[in-house]
Amino acid sequence: MRELERHEIIERSIIKKYRKEIWIPFVKAVKRYHLISEGDSIAVCISGGKDSMLMAKLIQQLIRQSDFPFSATYLVMNPGYNDFNREKIESNAALLHIPITIFETDIFKVANNTNENPCYLCARMRRGHLYAKAKELGCNKIALGHHMSDVIETTLMGMMYGSQLQGMLPRIKSTNFDGMQLIRPMYCILEENIMAWSKYNDLEFIRCACRFTESYTMSEDEGDVSKRQEIKKLIKQIKRENPDVERNIFNSIHRVNVDTFVGYKQNGETHSFLEKFEE
Repeated sequence: MRELERHEIIERSIIKKYRKEIWIPFVKAVKRYHLISEGDSIAVCISGGKDSMLMAKLIQQLIRQSDFPFSATYLVMNPGYNDFNREKIESNAALLHIPITIFETDIFKVANNTNENPCYLCARMRRGHLYAKAKELGCNKIALGHHMSDVIETTLMGMMYGSQLQGMLPRIKSTNFDGMQLIRPMYCILEENIMAWSKYNDLEFIRCACRFTESYTMSEDEGDVSKRQEIKKLIKQIKRENPDVERNIFNSIHRVNVDTFVGYKQNGETHSFLEKFEE
């Protein structure tokens, strides 16, 4: 019997060892939110981190097993990585047999020399460049590697720091690129399971490669900890007493009872419970 190559062992771990934690939640999200349809051409956006690299492998596996045909382009946007990070992305892609397409931008240079919030500007520019390149390549969707933990943390951050209840949708129509959509196929996968898969396979990926944020993303002990890191710590603390806290928060955004809210916003318009109360 032929000995499996390393990329085949890694692929097998997704559908065997981590079937319950990764593969099944991935397929569930694709089906539940109607993320992928027959004939789709998807730009799988790879940042070089663990999340997007795993997403690429999941999409590859789904193409092999899907009941209907669709295609994928594995797109790497270079926002200005240093040589080490770029080489790491390329070597990991080669190791995992992901046929990446790289294109160049100057996003880091622009974002790090602005009076605006650099993280917001960077994210906005990244999204625009990815949409534009994907459309140029004939794709109708871009796939991002946000996972369930991102969804949960974003919801809590909105409440605690933004004074609003705001979620993160698994599927969005682009308002600037006609006919394009954004999908999040890892919407139902917890980050801890992605980390476990990565560790099990002895894989090392880049973290946030931005010079502006690397000082506090590399260690939680360096003082200037991001708000997202604070939320991660809070969830971890609550989880000691309530192991179901993450799934409870995630399920709650699927069961919003608007009738019990004092105010809400829909299609950009703010509404009050008094509108119906006084009818």
